[in-house]
Order: sequence, then C-alpha cells, then structure tokens
Amino acid sequence: MSLKSLSLIESWPVPTAAAGVVRADGTVLGTHGPAGQRFALASVSKPLAAYAVLVAYEEGAVELDEPAGPAGSTVRHLLAHTSGLAFDEHRVTGGAGERRLYSNAGFEQLGDHVAKATDIPFGEYVRQAVFEPLGMTSTSLEGSPAKDGVSTVEDLLRFAAEVQAPRLLDPRTVADAMTVQYPGTKGVLPGYGHQNPNDWGLGFEIRDSKTPHWTGASSSPRTFGHFGQSGTFLWIDPDAQVAGVALTDRAFGPWATEAWPAFTDAVLAELRG
Repeated sequence: MSLKSLSLIESWPVPTAAAGVVRADGTVLGTHGPAGQRFALASVSKPLAAYAVLVAYEEGAVELDEPAGPAGSTVRHLLAHTSGLAFDEHRVTGGAGERRLYSNAGFEQLGDHVAKATDIPFGEYVRQAVFEPLGMTSTSLEGSPAKDGVSTVEDLLRFAAEVQAPRLLDPRTVADAMTVQYPGTKGVLPGYGHQNPNDWGLGFEIRDSKTPHWTGASSSPRTFGHFGQSGTFLWIDPDAQVAGVALTDRAFGPWATEAWPAFTDAVLAELRG
C-alpha cells in the first residue's frame, strides 16, 4: 500500500521534504521524498530524549518524582514542562507545577540529570537505550537534548512504531507518557499562542481540544507528538492506530500552519477510505 496523500508534500514551499506513515505493527504504509535523508529535528528531539529518560526510569537509574532541575521540581515536572524554568534560559520564572512553561532549558537539565545518574553522556545514553535497539542508525542526539537531534523519516517511523507498540518500555510507562500530566495547566504552545489548558504528557504534547493546532482537524483528541522549529513533526494518533512523520529543511512558519493540518487530514481520510 502506498498513500497518495503523502505526495501533498510536493506542494509545500520548502526546498526538500520527506514524509511517511506507519502502523503500530511496524507496517510502513508509505513514504514520499528522500526518506533516508538526515534532517535537523529541532524540538522533535524532545520525544526521543524523553523516551531515553523513561528507559533510565525503568532501569532504576532515576525516579519520575525525584528532585531534578530547580527547587521543588522533579523529573516529571521537567518532562511535562512544568518545572518553572524559562524557555531558553536556565533561570526560574515560576513555581513547579504552576504553569506549562515550555522549556528547552528543562530538557537540558533532564539530560544532565540522567547523565549524572548513569555516568554516561546523555547523547551516548540515548544511542544505547533507544537508537541502537530500534535500528535507528542514521539518528544522533548530540548537544542539547531539547533541539539538536538529527534523523531521517525511515528512523523516525521505527521510533513511532515502537511508541505505538512498545518493546523497549513497559506499555504502562508509555501510557503514562501520553496521559496529561498536571491537568488544567495553562500556558503557551510555541507558534500557536496561549492554550487553556495546554495539555502535555511526559515529553509528548497532547492535542486534546487545542485550536489552532499543527495536527489535523480530524486528528483524535488523544493524538500526541511534537513539532520542531526546523519544519518537522511527528504525531501518533492512537484512535486511528497510525503515526505520521514529516521532515523539511525550511523553518516553521505560516507555511507550516497552513500546510500541515491539511496534510494530516488527507492522510487520515485516505486511511479511513
């Protein structure tokens, strides 16, 4: 099966784009564009980093509710963007659990916390814990765990299949990751403004009733994933039992807010049809 809807990326105003869709059983329903080309992920790095943190949790290296980051904050707060850390600076702007303050700094402190607990540099830990066992040979996460990942559509489809049908983690841990943490917390979704509530799981943004949103109008409220400022996204729709990935080399902007939802709706409509 090859999805015709994937060819919509050809109409995107970007130099290069690649996309793909995968079922929970690992069946790739189609790819379009250079699926083996490496792209900068920007914040799509965060779900990869979060998955490694959850492996560290299951290995007993860290606990989700142990102190990490600023005073009063835990590993869970950092994963759920409620530590009180600023967006891109290592300074505290609020109390833990009070607001959804989306924070690259928080993920950098997570990486440091896991590296200290495991005595392994975080980029190497992610490679051993996630990339290597999943066969993600073209993926790396060196530098900031928040934004410095590089990967391919092929590799991210392997990751998306894993999240839908976990082998590296207990399915209950992944269910926790896609469940709203600190319900009712409001805050800004970068690129989409203030959201009340601004729902987030453990490293994954949760769609719920957010509008506007980067996923489709027909995406289920349970859809979760992440997009990146480098023009990238990964969503998983548990109700449709499918995941979609798109990578480009043009920064996120008005073109993406227009193109991405239509693309996702077309993919979901073709699958239903």
